[in-house]
Amino acid sequence: MTPAQLQKSLERLIEAEIRLSVMIWGPPGVGKSSIVAQTAARFGLRFIDLRLSQLAPTDLRGLPVPKDGISAWYPPEFLPREGHGVLFMDELNMAPPTLQGIAQQLILDRRVGAYQLPEGWFIWAAGNRKEDRAAVFEMPSPLANRFIHFEVQPHLEGFRDYAIQAGLDEQIVAFLSYRPELLHKPTAHQPAWPSPRAWEMASKLHRAGMAIEAAVGQGPGEEFEAFIALYRELIDVDRILDGGGEGVSFPRKPSMRYALAVALGMRADTLPRALAALRWMHAEAEAEWLTLMFNHLMPTLQREGLIGGLIGALAQAPQLHEALREALTAMHT
Repeated sequence: MTPAQLQKSLERLIEAEIRLSVMIWGPPGVGKSSIVAQTAARFGLRFIDLRLSQLAPTDLRGLPVPKDGISAWYPPEFLPREGHGVLFMDELNMAPPTLQGIAQQLILDRRVGAYQLPEGWFIWAAGNRKEDRAAVFEMPSPLANRFIHFEVQPHLEGFRDYAIQAGLDEQIVAFLSYRPELLHKPTAHQPAWPSPRAWEMASKLHRAGMAIEAAVGQGPGEEFEAFIALYRELIDVDRILDGGGEGVSFPRKPSMRYALAVALGMRADTLPRALAALRWMHAEAEAEWLTLMFNHLMPTLQREGLIGGLIGALAQAPQLHEALREALTAMHT
């Protein structure tokens, strides 16, 4: 499933108050932990992130303390005692079997030792797969059978929408639209490689005027720099957005076409600029480029609260509305 589909599934579990234990599988850097944290925040739930691979068995079960001639287990302070929230066990299958066994008690019985998880809490976990070359242990079958399992994969459209909503640099988004295979590309024996998490870090480096190789690796970093050299040759994007695009032709180079379509979509942050971009692209480019620009425009307008205004404006421009409808229909057939 895509990250967006995972988020919707988690939201549905909360809405329906289904407190089944959840295991989320996926490659490193795809955003598993972020999705869980964002989902909990959206519903106003407390969020406790336990990195099990960094804990010892006594950290989770607690310490034995003598009491009236017997041992009593004092649970750790980080486990919740009241309220509602998500107890998230990250890197579950990176924890050694002994710790996974203790976690199994918490997942199965919602208790460990003398500790009882409050009724209002969800237990969710995440881990990497063996094929991701992560240092993971085999999950015992009894433990695996206590979960419902979701497997998430990198997804360019979902990352694009997130990137625009989160305000990542438009040149990062444009480059990934041009080179989508570099969204997530693990590289053996290289500490830095492309992933959604790495590109988010790269955006911060790029805005600070720094090379992004430290985040995504040398090869992707060099490709990005070559792309940016072309990006600087772009015609005046704001000229088109301000309604002065008459006589401006659509570029011939594919890389510049991607760059321009993405730039128009991400910078059209008012209704007049959005309509100017759509009209110009409809007049100058093929339907596929109109669709590409529109797909980057929608998250921008959603961020600015302008979706309703665009729908109303398109109703007053039947030719543009029909062209856009045909372009989107062709994309999905």
